[in-house]
Amino acid sequence: MKYALFAVSIFATSLMAAGAIEGDAERQPLNTAAIIMFLLFVGGTLLITYWAAKKTKTAKDFYTAGGGITGFQNGMAIAGDYMSAASFLGISGLVYLKGYDGLIYSIGFLVGWPIILFLIAEPLKNLGKYTFADVAAYRLRQIPIRILAASGSIATVILYLIAQMVGSGKLIELLFGLQYEAAVVLVGVLMILYVTFGGMLATTWVQIIKAFLLLSGATFMAVAVMVHYDFSFNALFQAAVDLKGEEIMSPGGLVSDPVSAISLAVALMFGTAGLPHILMRFFTVGDAKEARKSVFYATGFIGYFYILTFIIGFGAIVMVFTNPEYLDVAKQAVEGGSPILGGSNMAAIHLSHAVGGDLFLGFISAVAFATILAVVSGLTLAGASAISHDLYASVYKKGNAESMAEMRVSKIATVSLGVIAIALGIMFEKQNIAFVVGLAFAIAASANFPILFLSIYWSKLTTRGAVIGGSLGLATAVILVILGPIVWVQILGYAEPIFPYKYPALFSVSVAFVSIYLFSITDKSDAAEHERAAFEAQNIRSQTGIGSEGASAH
Repeated sequence: MKYALFAVSIFATSLMAAGAIEGDAERQPLNTAAIIMFLLFVGGTLLITYWAAKKTKTAKDFYTAGGGITGFQNGMAIAGDYMSAASFLGISGLVYLKGYDGLIYSIGFLVGWPIILFLIAEPLKNLGKYTFADVAAYRLRQIPIRILAASGSIATVILYLIAQMVGSGKLIELLFGLQYEAAVVLVGVLMILYVTFGGMLATTWVQIIKAFLLLSGATFMAVAVMVHYDFSFNALFQAAVDLKGEEIMSPGGLVSDPVSAISLAVALMFGTAGLPHILMRFFTVGDAKEARKSVFYATGFIGYFYILTFIIGFGAIVMVFTNPEYLDVAKQAVEGGSPILGGSNMAAIHLSHAVGGDLFLGFISAVAFATILAVVSGLTLAGASAISHDLYASVYKKGNAESMAEMRVSKIATVSLGVIAIALGIMFEKQNIAFVVGLAFAIAASANFPILFLSIYWSKLTTRGAVIGGSLGLATAVILVILGPIVWVQILGYAEPIFPYKYPALFSVSVAFVSIYLFSITDKSDAAEHERAAFEAQNIRSQTGIGSEGASAH
């Protein structure tokens, strides 16, 4: 069983899985404190869902919480949606293993946010209504663009959900002592309840509460570590070097060649700006000004959080690495190192016990599970919106769907996605699914982001260019992941990969942009000329907000 699987909600695990610890998971004794705190969280969020359900009466309420979320609240909710279990467990585990190089992921995920702040957030709010496909289809042909955009969104959501469901099952099996299958079903059922009855309003508050708990817990851990070293980073890093050698502070341990480094950076930056559940959050605020404020606050919360994970990773080195209580003695004897119980992804969990005892361990365990619940709720709502708004209302009904019918389809889609997520989570229990996360980010960067970005800023974009280029980007990402080291070698068992790099984004994103450009400028049809002529009116609305829902010129 690969322990790396329970922290695979972001791209980092495509590296961690290679060194994941094998062996059957030993179910832990019931963690009473964790279960009590988790039940308190679930009880509180279900009450919020009941409250939200009474306020969710229209499609706008369901998809965007009626547009009544403030910039600060939305920023906190975006942070809650983005700070996944692997941000907490996975990156701190990477820092525990590789030291300085773990910072590449923290920086990579953060760099995507200025792109969203300066280039995406305001035009997205001014041009869209419920999904980012609204923006891409604003002046292009509705049906082909929405089918492609919805396909990219649904593919990203399902791949991400697989990772989250497997992650939740492994996490609960290790921390709470529950059966893997029961854990996956529990997550799926709660996710369906939050989204089906409470819609975006309930999902938003689940994410806000989770973000507050996670930031509070991580802050306590980081401060507790620094207290031991009189708040001196030099002393902390020197202690880590004394234990693991100078290589812990040297680059090159994770990504050794320039192509992989650039490709990883492309995936992290553009993938973030193409994630449907993140983009959807900008429709929950009243106007473009609040959308910009949301990104500003979210960037601050997320940046602060990633600094904490770096401290937590080094704290685990100095406080867990040498502590016999947290080491796997059997593996230590066989491998000659100091493997910790549950694998490197448990570093933050063990550190929480080291600094706060059983009670704080219970709190952090419950927060880690709450983290997964919040993320899967956002993912499911984004997937259901793509099905109901883009495919049902805009493609099947050609824009003539009744609001209540669209909402009903969205709730059916939510239940269906929940059932699919539970089934796939159980099915993939024993599989190395690190490639799934890499593929989700590659699709978001290669299919979603280029179409969204060029539809906003390039006047010569045509439907033909967008559809062919986006499809080629998506296909390239999928094919290169399959032919790469993770799937071709680790999963299929071949000796050498056909495509030598783990990260395909540099190539697939390039294919998407070049193809969109070529197929657009060579399109001489009457429809293409009309689409180009419509750009000026779109550009005025995207930059000023004139004509957009709930906004005025500013």
